[in-house]
Amino acid sequence: MTNSVPLPPPADAPGGAQQLPPGRPELRRSSTDKMAGGVCGGLADYTGIDAVLWRVGFVGLTVAGGAGVLVYLLLWVLMPSGPARSDETPSPLEQLVQRLHDALSRTRATPPTG
Repeated sequence: MTNSVPLPPPADAPGGAQQLPPGRPELRRSSTDKMAGGVCGGLADYTGIDAVLWRVGFVGLTVAGGAGVLVYLLLWVLMPSGPARSDETPSPLEQLVQRLHDALSRTRATPPTG
């Protein structure tokens, strides 16, 4: 007996682009549950694991060898930001991170010429 999981239609199938399964949010930094950059809040929204556990994991990685800080900073730049609240203006640091993210996204989106 085999368990078969239905696969989503390919991106070129009739009906448009490939859709995420229902109930699964996009991986984005949180604009509401954040202490530094919203990375742990975004991971919590995406995985369903509490943000406190993600924070403890990053602290553990940092204490165990320093990788936690590097991984957190990479995720902060690589993860797109969530929708901003209307009453909040982004900090200069958040604007810098957004510019870095946009520059990296633009670089990945353009195919190499040659």
